[in-house]
Formats: sequence, C-alpha cells, structure tokens
Amino acid sequence: MRPEILNPLFCSIDTLKGIGSRYFKLVSNLIGGAKISDLLFHLPYNLIDRTYSCQINKIETGKIWTGLVTINEHIEPKTKKQPYRIICSDETGDIILNFFKYYKDSLKKQLPVCSKKIISGKTEFFNGQIQISHPDYISDQSNADFIKTIEPVYPLTSGVSNKMMRTLMYQALLKLPDFDEWLDEKFKKEQNFLTFKESLMKVHNPVSADDLNPTSKVRQRLAYDELLANQLTLSLARRYHKKKEGRSICSKGLLKEKLLKILGFELTSAQQKVLKDIFNDQKSNYQGLRLIQGDVGSGKTVVAMISMLNAVEAGYQAALMAPTEILAKQHLETIGAWAEQIGIKVELLTSKIKGKKRTEILEKLKNGQTDILIGTHALFTDEVIFKDLAFIVVDEQHRFGVEQRLKLSQKGNKPDIVVMTATPIPRTLVLTRFGDMDYSKIDELPKGRKPVITKVMPVSKTTDVVRALKRKIENGARAYWVCPLIEESEKSDLAAAIARFEDLQKHFGDIVGLVHGKMKEDQKDAVMEKFKNGEIKILVATTVIEVGVNIRQATLMIIERAERFGLSQLHQLRGRIKRGYEEGVCLLLYGYPLSQTAHERLNVMKESEDGFYLAEKDLDLRGGGEILGTKQSGFEEFKLANLEFHKNLLLTAYKDAELILAKDPELKSKRGQALKVLLYLFEQDSAFLTYKA
Repeated sequence: MRPEILNPLFCSIDTLKGIGSRYFKLVSNLIGGAKISDLLFHLPYNLIDRTYSCQINKIETGKIWTGLVTINEHIEPKTKKQPYRIICSDETGDIILNFFKYYKDSLKKQLPVCSKKIISGKTEFFNGQIQISHPDYISDQSNADFIKTIEPVYPLTSGVSNKMMRTLMYQALLKLPDFDEWLDEKFKKEQNFLTFKESLMKVHNPVSADDLNPTSKVRQRLAYDELLANQLTLSLARRYHKKKEGRSICSKGLLKEKLLKILGFELTSAQQKVLKDIFNDQKSNYQGLRLIQGDVGSGKTVVAMISMLNAVEAGYQAALMAPTEILAKQHLETIGAWAEQIGIKVELLTSKIKGKKRTEILEKLKNGQTDILIGTHALFTDEVIFKDLAFIVVDEQHRFGVEQRLKLSQKGNKPDIVVMTATPIPRTLVLTRFGDMDYSKIDELPKGRKPVITKVMPVSKTTDVVRALKRKIENGARAYWVCPLIEESEKSDLAAAIARFEDLQKHFGDIVGLVHGKMKEDQKDAVMEKFKNGEIKILVATTVIEVGVNIRQATLMIIERAERFGLSQLHQLRGRIKRGYEEGVCLLLYGYPLSQTAHERLNVMKESEDGFYLAEKDLDLRGGGEILGTKQSGFEEFKLANLEFHKNLLLTAYKDAELILAKDPELKSKRGQALKVLLYLFEQDSAFLTYKA
C-alpha cells in the first residue's frame, strides 16, 4: 500500500482549480503524467523579474513593470491595422495598453472604466507615450503579491500559458507534506542540503537564476533524491536476482576446446576475463543476469558461443535472440558452421518460418533434439517450449527494461541470461539503466585488426568522392553509402536514400543496391546477399545497417551529412567496415552551417576509435536517451536529475544504496521507512514489492 502521506501528491491534476477538461490533456501531455507529483516535478528553466515597480512618470522603458493603475478610457481602432487602446493612469501620469488581437466585450468586462487593476508587462516608448502591448498580467489588487515577484518560467506547450502553470503550481505546492528525512543526516549536513520539501519550494519560487542552475544546492538535492530512488531500486533488483534460485551449470570444457581448435586463434585476455565471469555465474546456484559490452569486432559472438557450449555440454539447451531477422540469420551462418564441425544441433526460428517446417522445429526443441535455438523475439512466445533451457544470450537488445528482463528470466527452467551489446554505453548509463545486472566489458580487439582511417570533408566535394569511389570499386572494393537523417521521419530519410541511389546508378549502373527500413525482410535479405557475394558493389542505405551487419569484404564507408548523427551512431556505422583484416576508410561528409557541437563531434570521430571514450563524449554532447536510441523506446529520462551535471551524485547514490541495503535489507529502520516513501514518491514501488521478497 502507498504510504498515506503521499496520497495528496497522487491525486489527479484535474482536482486543481482552473484546469478543467479542456486543459487536462494539454497539461498532462506537457508534464508527462496526470498526477500532482508530475506537475511538481516539472521544473522551471528561467525566470522573469516582475518586482520593478514605480510611479508611471519614473518608468524606464524596455523594462518589465508591475504597478497599480486606474482604467480611464477605452479607444476603439479606426482601422484594422490600429490596436484597441486602453488609457490608464496613476497620480503621476498615463500609460496606454495596446491590444492587436482582442475581443472588445471581453476587454470591457475585464478592464471596466474607473476600476483599479494590477498590470505587468514590458514597457515601450512610442509617439511620446509609455505603452505596454498585451500585458502579461491584468488582475485585481488582491493578487499583487502573486504578480509582483520573481516569476519562474516553465517549459510550455501550445495552449498552456506560463500564467496557468504558475496558478496550478501554487496550488500543488500547498499539498506538499513534511517528509521524514530519507538522506543520511551526516551526508545532508556535509552537502549543505535543505529538506526535499524546502528544495522543491525554493526551485518553484526562485529568487535568482542561481536557484535554477542544475549545480545549485536545491537542484542537486532534488537530483540526488531521484537518483537514490533509482539506485535503491536497482540494488534491490540485484539482490533479488542473487537470491533467485538457479542451477549450477558445469562442464569439462571439451566443446570449448574443440571450437578453439576450429577457430585457429587464441582468445584475447579480455575475452577470457569475460568468459570467467560468465562461467562463475553459470556455476553458482543463483540465476545469472549479466550485461556484456564489447566494441565492434571485439569477439562477442565467440564469447556467446563458448558460453552456450558450456550449457550444452552439461546437458542443457541454449538460445540466442537477435533484434532482426537479418542478424538472426547472420548468427546462424557463423554459429551453425561451428556447430556442424563440433557435432551439435542448431536451429533458426523466426516469424517467417511457418507451417510444417515450424512444427518440426518446435517438436525438436521440445524433445531436446535441438541444442541451440537462434531467432528473434519470437523465441519467447508461448508456443515455443524448450525441453530444458538453461542459458539465454540476448544480442543488441540493450533497450530492454528491467521488467522485460525479469519476464525473460521466467522462460525455461531458471536460465542464466547474458545481454550483449556493441553499443558502447557510458558508465553513468550502465548504472542507471542496467544497474540490476552484473557487468563485464570486452575492452580489447583481436590481434591483426587494422584501424579505420576516418576523413572529414564538406558534402560539396561529393563529385570528388564519387570519382575516388570509382577507382576503389575498379580495384575490387565494396562500399556502404549511408544517407542522412533528415528529421525524425522515415519518409524523409527514405527520400534522401532513393535520390542518392538514383544518382549513383547513373555513374555505376546495376552494381548499386538500396536497403531501407520500409523494405520487407526478404527484400532486404536479397539485397544484402547480393552485396555479400559481390553482385552489388555499392550499398546505399539508411541506418538500417547500423547494428551487427557483417560483410567482411566491405572496406569503405561514406556517411552523408554526418553532422546529423550522434557519436555512438557514427561509431556503430564505422564498425561495419572493421569486420575483416584489411584497412578500412570512413568518409564523413558534412554540410553547412556546422554547429560547434557537430564540429567537435566530427573531430572526435577523426581522432579516436575507442567506442567507450566516444560514448562518454556522446553523453556530454547529447544526453543518455539519444545514445541508446531510446527517445522512441521508453527509456526513462529523469525528471529532476540531469546526468550531464549530476554524474558525481549518481556514483554517490550507487554507493549509498549498497550501504543502506547491506545494513537494512528489509528497509525496517527509521531511515528505511522514509526510503520506502521515497521509492513510492518516484513510483519505484512496483520494483520494491517485486524485489523485496
């Protein structure tokens, strides 16, 4: 049950005066929810000083002025170009209010002659008179204290004014209760933090721009509370997984030795270290859940195969899930070839496989004839029944949330799960997004891999690029030509790809192919197959080729309008030409005007191939949701914390959460009870109820 103290904050915003059904949807869309807590967590980003007030004859023009006036006269315009004018005064002089868009009756009702009103707005001097066009505030004298203040400015949307947000926020703040302190008192004192309530009150009633700065003490306090709730939840999840009964997977490593003989090369020390982590998970009696990060070409597939072989040799089944059919088939090609030589059975299952063949695959799986099943998320539908699934590898599905990972772990008989990604993820995002998982990193490339030469040039040199491409193709090279992200629209991106495809066909004829996200899977497969076998030498593509596509013969990558891509995405694309042992060349074509951030991003790409370094830079330049490509996939952005400014607080929250649960795993102490309120406040209660068991 939610603690009673929070009930006022979980009421709907339509219980506040002045919102009504008309504005309910607009405001709830703006604040990302419909509760009063959502409103309170919608923080201002700027302020307007409305405290300047003096007699009319002393007004400095260009300033925002707030004052009490008497309404003297309404003057209707003689032409459509003229404003509706209202003459107002105090004992020292007149001020004119101008309205260019107006309803006459409404103005007469709101500003009746002889009435006294508080007016606030930007002053200007025109035709020898002080004027305000469309005042920001017109109100009765009783609201003077509300208006004549430092006004916080909120992020808005069409139809919602700042005045409305202030009115709603004023009411919402009255509902804020006094909470028992959930922070460690010593830490709170060291940081010079106010209470949660005082901090929230202050940020919504700023006295200077400093109060709104993310590095201010009030903003840091609020950020820390949100980060602590996040880290406490993930620590609870880690402990829950550690307590979840699994089963021990042990083998003598005979299949591993067979595979290593076939491969004919030694594993890197990084691969060996990660395998040791996975084997320890498999050997333990709890259910393993581990994130493996490895840069493009670092040998994650070999690690996945050896881990699966450990389960197969012990008499169990393994599964590998890929995000697309192209990648699932690619895994089948690699893993299937190894499996055939070792003597184990591998099958592919995708939504395209139907009828008799599907029935046959499902039957073999159920009776244990299949050792490893490869496929898309279709692997985990109800009809897919394993005889004894003990190990799952999830490839490039780092976008899975905590709850989805939990659901996945319920498939099969207490399987261990490894999530692999070639998208380098900064440490801060690993902590906030994957903190429920153990974590390993393959931070070394196999010997013999040559670096990619990255060059940056203006898009105006495209003609020269096409000439150089001709020479390369004549010498046997194959190339990707990636088309720009025009906007968040597949339609526009597709138009750009088709235009480039048609242009290159004029120069190169039928050796140019095209792939994009709107194509059917079998069409994409057919084009990729032609590119692989050399019928197609130049592949024009949207970012559909970003993850995992493996064509060793492709050594040239041209990325058009590269300034529109993020560092992590550029790195992923460049990784497509790091699959073989030949030197690759990546051309980043940029257009004007080039922003400072874009300029820095392209320079960093030219200087470094270290995906982990690039990921940290990308976080600084763009933010976490963009890096994981999760603005579209439900990645929870923090409301009060900003990782660009609050990284150090995140690491502290991580350590604090670990310490709290080491001392008080059931959160039964006085501070523990207060922390439960914190979890409910930030809606982490479902995780707490799940993981406390």
